[in-house]
Amino acid sequence: MADVLKSLNLLETLKESIESNKLSEVKDAVEDLLISRINLAVVGDRGDEKASIMNSLRGLGPGDEGAAPSPSPAAPEDMAGYPNPKHPDFRLWDLPPVPTTSPFEPQGYMDRYKFLRYNAIFMTFTERPRPNSVEVFLESHSVQRQTVYFILLASAKDTEKSLEEKRKSSLAVLTAQGVALPKVYVVAPSTLEKLDFPGLLENMSKDLPEIRAHALLLALPTLTSDLITQKKEAFKALVWAAASLSGGMSAIPVPLVASMVDSSVAVRILTKAQLSLCLDDESVERLARQRGVEPARLKQLRTSALSVEVSKAEVKTRLAAAEKELATVSSKLLEMAMPRHARSASRSFAAMLQALNSSIDEMAVDAEKILAAISERQR
Repeated sequence: MADVLKSLNLLETLKESIESNKLSEVKDAVEDLLISRINLAVVGDRGDEKASIMNSLRGLGPGDEGAAPSPSPAAPEDMAGYPNPKHPDFRLWDLPPVPTTSPFEPQGYMDRYKFLRYNAIFMTFTERPRPNSVEVFLESHSVQRQTVYFILLASAKDTEKSLEEKRKSSLAVLTAQGVALPKVYVVAPSTLEKLDFPGLLENMSKDLPEIRAHALLLALPTLTSDLITQKKEAFKALVWAAASLSGGMSAIPVPLVASMVDSSVAVRILTKAQLSLCLDDESVERLARQRGVEPARLKQLRTSALSVEVSKAEVKTRLAAAEKELATVSSKLLEMAMPRHARSASRSFAAMLQALNSSIDEMAVDAEKILAAISERQR
């Protein structure tokens, strides 16, 4: 349990709420974790590279439905919104490049495009950041917006040497304009698992409020094995909170978990896990198409029933099996350790925790197998 709690510090607060019998606060937090709202803005010239990164962040290729087109149909001064087809509460916003005019008022640009509404902002470029873009960055930091990042988008013609030269010249521009400890992340727009994007994600997880970092993590495609592990840990933290609402911590007398647990919550958690791990048919087919693999080959790697379909019947079966196992194994221990009115409640918590955690473990294994098959194809 300690590892689960470490994965989401919010659960320490939830634990305090449970101990104080403030279950409504826990319920609200579970809903927030399930909905996972986040808004991410991408600033910069509207070319192939920008369209590609906005699509990759949503697990889309250029020909997929809902993909950001290049050239952009938006007017040069307008912004455009791109929802995530699997995670509608994760929205990407395509903001036009910062004007190169002089004089320039960064606050005017920020006000026009509502900088404060976004949880994070990518300032993208393909050569080096322009002076006015740096002014916007500095102004955003002056109003405590720390989640603004400079992203050097690699193009097809770039080499390792040219990218390093661009990074150095970009850092020189930032330093000359007064950016303290400047950072430039080099990102391959169509293969986010390469170059600096994993490091950018790690830093964003520290900079963002915990709920928003959680939202971004769960909405991103399964790019790396580390990301799959992080998703698994985040879902186990969510399961802990949801299981607490099943009666396990409130010491309320309840019958068997299969009949008392709000199984719709369990279904929602596992459905979100299936989508987050890109295990649903549509995600697997899209990934196969993007990487030139037969969809049937990837689909057959899904050995867990829940990776293929999250049904209420399957979830109830797993909850009932976990309750039955706990009843036979731990009933004497419970009788010795707990007051009578709390025994069934404690078993309810433990059964839901066991059933959902084991289900998430199975799904994560399937996601790892699909990622390995794709990686092998790319070698």
